[in-house]
Amino acid sequence: MQALHIHAGPKALAHIRENGLRPEHIGVIPGAAGGPKGLILGPLDRFIFGDWLAQSSQPVDLVGASIGAWRMATACLNEPVAAFDRLEHDYIHQHYEPLPGKKRVSAEQVSDAFGHSLQAFYGGRIGEVLSHPRYRLHIVTSRGLHILHREHPLATPLGYAGAFLSNAVHRRALGGWLERVVFSGQGAALPFAAQDFRTRAVGLTEGNFMPALQASCSIPFALKAVQDIPGAPTGAYWDGGITDYHLHLNWTAPTRGPERAIVLYPHFQQHVVPGWLDKALKWRHGATPFLDSTIVLAPNPEWVKTLPNGKLPDRKDFMTYDRDLAARVKVWNAAASAAQQMADEFAQWVGQGRAQDVLPL
Repeated sequence: MQALHIHAGPKALAHIRENGLRPEHIGVIPGAAGGPKGLILGPLDRFIFGDWLAQSSQPVDLVGASIGAWRMATACLNEPVAAFDRLEHDYIHQHYEPLPGKKRVSAEQVSDAFGHSLQAFYGGRIGEVLSHPRYRLHIVTSRGLHILHREHPLATPLGYAGAFLSNAVHRRALGGWLERVVFSGQGAALPFAAQDFRTRAVGLTEGNFMPALQASCSIPFALKAVQDIPGAPTGAYWDGGITDYHLHLNWTAPTRGPERAIVLYPHFQQHVVPGWLDKALKWRHGATPFLDSTIVLAPNPEWVKTLPNGKLPDRKDFMTYDRDLAARVKVWNAAASAAQQMADEFAQWVGQGRAQDVLPL
């Protein structure tokens, strides 16, 4: 069974018909939030960053939220294939035991452990990320406003309830509770137009890299917010997926002919959902003109049914397997290994670039 489906917006499809798809055509690569679902993209990441893109020389903007930010930052390290191997291993083997006398793991405990993991992963190597000769990293976070400006045991749940209700009325209304804050390296401009949602751009430096990346991965209530990131406005910063779950953004990277014309999006599903609070709002899951130049690489839903438990790895697995780390590791390793088929199929497809194999986005 085919594992990979290739979906393209209308401009991207026209590009493929005229030019095929070569590595020099790529201008932007987004990385979605989605927790363990991102494990299915490891083989694609290793092929794209370790082999295929290395055959070109143009600058590429890497934009990530949550695990997508971790993936995109990893792509900027020297020897990215080995770095992606480590990311996959570390993510699969993460495990948290409740403290003595406690029934559950606290958000503080998870945040502390995750901070130590990031330090072990990137410690002494931030310079590699920020000085990459080609890749400009953009880390997406969500900054709380008004009663969400500071994390509080009562105000924060109330604030997120208000954000949920406001977002259900109109996505822009979410901007009254949270703003999109993007930390960009090397002085790079945002590769998307930001008029769709309240947005702030901040420089990404060695001094704020760790807190910005941790904030981008800090799911509300599961982890603590990161407070007062250096170089950025004061306040509580949470997971970038809250404002931009799948980075359904108005991509605007400049092009020179076919060069940098395409947004290549390795994703764990076809639909590009705008915000985390839009997951249940199916009418917001369709493609818009924002994605006209985007190619989405996604698993075939029928192939997903052949994976362990008939689904992608997800956060519910932490509860399903509870303290049985070995069982969860076995299932997640199996899914990540099976995903090699997606990378192999993409490698074969780019060698041919057949437009008739491409599905609409």
